[in-house]
Amino acid sequence: MITVPTGIEDEDEDEGRRTRSSVAGRESGRRHPVRTMLRGAGGAVLAAAGALVAVGCFLGLYLRPTSDDWCAAWKARDLGVFGITSDFYTTQNGRIANAFLSGVVYGGGLGGIKILPTVITIAFTVGLVLLGSRFVRLLGGRPGLLTLTACALVIQAVIYYAGTRSYQVLLWAPASISHTIPSVIGVWALLLAIRTVRSPRSGARAIGFAAAFVIGFALGTLSEPFALVSGLLAAGAGLLALPRLGLARTWRPFTWCLLWCFGLLCGLIVLYTSPGARWRRAQQPKRESLLSPGELRATFQDWLTMWESVTGQWAYLGAVAVGVLLGLAAGLRVPATRLGRPDGSRAVPRTTLVAALLLPVPVVVLGSFAVVLGLRSGYGPSGWTYARTWTNYLVPMELALCAYGALLGAWLRRLPARGRTATLALPAGIVAAGGLALAALAALVPSVQQLTTTTVTRAVAWDAQNSRIRTQAARGATDIGYRPLHIGSLAEPFYTSAYDKDWVAACVSKWYGIERIHRL
Repeated sequence: MITVPTGIEDEDEDEGRRTRSSVAGRESGRRHPVRTMLRGAGGAVLAAAGALVAVGCFLGLYLRPTSDDWCAAWKARDLGVFGITSDFYTTQNGRIANAFLSGVVYGGGLGGIKILPTVITIAFTVGLVLLGSRFVRLLGGRPGLLTLTACALVIQAVIYYAGTRSYQVLLWAPASISHTIPSVIGVWALLLAIRTVRSPRSGARAIGFAAAFVIGFALGTLSEPFALVSGLLAAGAGLLALPRLGLARTWRPFTWCLLWCFGLLCGLIVLYTSPGARWRRAQQPKRESLLSPGELRATFQDWLTMWESVTGQWAYLGAVAVGVLLGLAAGLRVPATRLGRPDGSRAVPRTTLVAALLLPVPVVVLGSFAVVLGLRSGYGPSGWTYARTWTNYLVPMELALCAYGALLGAWLRRLPARGRTATLALPAGIVAAGGLALAALAALVPSVQQLTTTTVTRAVAWDAQNSRIRTQAARGATDIGYRPLHIGSLAEPFYTSAYDKDWVAACVSKWYGIERIHRL
């Protein structure tokens, strides 16, 4: 039998198709300006943060020796890389990896300290972008290079310039080697850990596990504060990665964290038992044990004072703001009971998930206290003021703030789907986040301007004095006048009235090949 169509069904189908097309058109029209706003906000933040970080790289051209620079420079020149490494181990502090990097940086003269800020920022930016891409994919989002790069640059800008010792964080090579480079290495080590535990090849995993120990050992002899903070983070992550807790399916993450901590411990033991470290402890005056009630109380007060300084700088919130932009742009899924399992193969217990999300909090709190405790041990009651060491816990703090901001942005992105009254939440969130990020960066501009002026001015004066000293030394002078050129709250010759205890003046004399210097 032949059925003759009446056309009613076709008309209904056409009407439904037109309705769906209209809805999709309205949705596309609503999303298009949002995407434009996200690109505009991300681009503006990227440009502002990139300009600030680029200033630090540019200022590298105007870096001249001061304080520890003088000693590292002449030792690297006269003793070589391995000679300065041996010297640090036997007579200084036992930081063999620190000495090795110092030998590499200063081995070619003063050119190394001039390019070091650029090398650090490039390595840090690339590492943070790759790590951010992993984070976005873990939460089911789409990594966007523009927003990820903006996040990386904002985090660096506030780390470099928001503190009380901005010159020392990026521009002073000894502090960069001890407290900034370890964070860069840590980011790349975390990427290696992710690659190792996910690799299907046993050979690649074996190399990754071996690298975890070796890198941990090197960092243990590079920076004690970073070893303490990263050890806390690895210990917490390793415990949460136990397969029985549901966050990991194999023992690989736990094994990597265990080897990392073991490497750190071995490195710290080598450092602590070195002749140089024993000599350094012998120079310190006797005082109460750090674990005595009085010392712990004083350390706690120092810790509170330090955090008062950190929390007083609201520019650190720029990491949260740019993280919100990342969450809005990448389309992240707010984790509920499944994390990083697109196939939903196994549910992660809510308690474990909450513990994983909150892990950075105890790491930063306890890690910062451990840093203050170590500073008090090494430098006495004023040790907490050595703000260059704060970088070791400020970097994980900023990464955590950025991640929390991304989760907040993901939550805001879901609001328009809940009702017509919430459709303005997304544009408002973009404007607020972009504005806060730009305001945080603007707050750093005066510090960057002052840093630029003092660095360039000192470089001009240093070059003139350097030319004069070398001319007099070439004529056979053995006692030459020197005018201290202070910068960054660092020691210059004649910081003490007792010349025989003036190690800076001694290193300046060694650098110029003369017997001594006197104040002009």
